[in-house]
Amino acid sequence: MNDEVLDELRALRSGDLPTHGGRTLAYVYDSAVPGLDELAASAHALASSVNGLDPTAFPSLLTLENDVVRMAAGLLGGTAATVGTVTSGGTESCLLAVVAARDSRPDVARPAMVLPATAHAAFHKAAHYFGVRAVMVPVDPETFRADPAAMAAAIDDDTVLVVASAPSYAHGVVDPVTEIAAAAAAAGVRCHVDACIGGWVLPYFRRLGVELPPFDLTVEGVTSMSVDLHKYAYCPKGTSVLLHASADLRRPQYFASADWPGYTMLNPTTQSTRSGGPLAAAWAVTRHLGDEGYLGLAERTLGAVRLILDGIARIDGLRVLGSPDSTLVAVTADRDDFDVFTVADEMKARNWYVQPQFAHGTSPANLHLTVTAANAGSEAGLLADLDESVRAAVKAGPVPVAPEVVAAIRALDPDALTPQEFAGLLAAAGLGGGDSALPERMAPVNALLAAASPRLRERLLVEFLGVLYS
Repeated sequence: MNDEVLDELRALRSGDLPTHGGRTLAYVYDSAVPGLDELAASAHALASSVNGLDPTAFPSLLTLENDVVRMAAGLLGGTAATVGTVTSGGTESCLLAVVAARDSRPDVARPAMVLPATAHAAFHKAAHYFGVRAVMVPVDPETFRADPAAMAAAIDDDTVLVVASAPSYAHGVVDPVTEIAAAAAAAGVRCHVDACIGGWVLPYFRRLGVELPPFDLTVEGVTSMSVDLHKYAYCPKGTSVLLHASADLRRPQYFASADWPGYTMLNPTTQSTRSGGPLAAAWAVTRHLGDEGYLGLAERTLGAVRLILDGIARIDGLRVLGSPDSTLVAVTADRDDFDVFTVADEMKARNWYVQPQFAHGTSPANLHLTVTAANAGSEAGLLADLDESVRAAVKAGPVPVAPEVVAAIRALDPDALTPQEFAGLLAAAGLGGGDSALPERMAPVNALLAAASPRLRERLLVEFLGVLYS
C-alpha cells in the first residue's frame, strides 16, 4: 500500500515544473550539489514530529535555531547584540519586521511605512494584515533603485518603518541602503533591509570581487534584515531568518497570551505549532556546505549570471532592465514587433520556465530569470533557446487585443463586479477552470491581464485562485 501511495504522488508530481536542473528560472533554487537533497530529507525526517511551539520541551530545536541565526548574523555584519528568529519564509520575515515596528510605536495612531515602489509585495500584505499604511515612493526610472532623497521626504510623524531591498525582486538591483538608513535614523525610525534573496549570496559575491554598495547590519541605521535559507542557502522550502540589531528591537515581534484557561501561548513568529523538520534540514544543509561550499556555489552562480547577461546583449530584440547587482535578471523587448509573453510561451515549449512580469511604472512588461548554481554549464543552451524563442515571437507578431476590448477592461470597476461577472471575465480570458485550468499558451491571457488595472488584475486572479481550489 505504501508503494501505491508513493507511486500516486510521483504521478502527480510528474505534472509539475522541474525543481532541479536549472530549467525553472523562478520559484526554486538548485545547488546541483550531489547528495544534498538526501541529507536535507534525512534531517527533516529526524525532526519532522518535533514541535517548535515550546523550545523548553524540545531543546534540540533551540540549539538548531540559535546555530542558524548565528550563521546568518555572521554573514550579514551582526554583532554580539544581534538576535534573530527562523521563520517559514521571506514573507513571514517581512510581516514580522512590520508588526514589530508597528507595535514598538503605540503612540502612533495611523502607523505608516515608507516603501520604494520596487519593494516586495510581502510589505503590501503586511500593510493589509496589520493596518499599516504603505507610502509608495517612485524609484529611479532607469536604474530602478530607490531614491534616497524621495524616501527621506516621505518620512513623517506617522512613519514607523522604512524599507530597502538588497536586491529588489523585479530587477535584481540593490537599493542605496546607507543613505536610506541614515534618513530613517535621523527621524528616529526603524529601517528594514529585505535581503531575502541576496542575503546569502551577495556577501560571497563581494568576496569574489563584485563591487556592491553596503547593505547589511554594518550600515548605521539598519535595525533589521531578512534572509531566506531556501533561496541561496539552498535549503528546502520553509526557512528564512529575521535578524534584529538588538533584543529590544525584536521584543515587539513576540506574542504572548495568558488570558485564557489553557497554557500561556508564547510565539516568536506568526505560527504557533512549527514542525522542526524545515529547521533541521536547513541546519544540516548549512553545516554541510559551510563557508567554502557557499563561496564555490556563489562563484558558479556569478559565472552563469555573467554569461547569461553577455548572451542576452547579443540577442536581437532583447535588453536587460537596469544593471543587476545579483542573481536576478529582468529581460524586456527593445522593439514592438513581438511580445515578451509569447517569448515565455516559446521558452516553455523548449522546456524552460521564465516568469512573466507585467508593466509597472517605468518598468515595461518583462521576463524574470532567477539564476542559480544549477545554471552553470547550461548557459549556451538557455541562450540559444531564448534567441530561437524571440525569433518565433517575431514571426508570430504581437498578441492582438482589440482597442475596444482594452477600453472596456479599463472601464471596469473591480469593486462593483458580481461573482457571475467575474466568472464571465475569467472565461473570456481563458481562465475558466475545469480539468485544464490553464491554456497551453498563456500569452493571450497575459495580454488581457496586462490591459487590466492592477486592482482588477488582483481581483481576477483572486477569483481564479478560488476556482482552482474548488
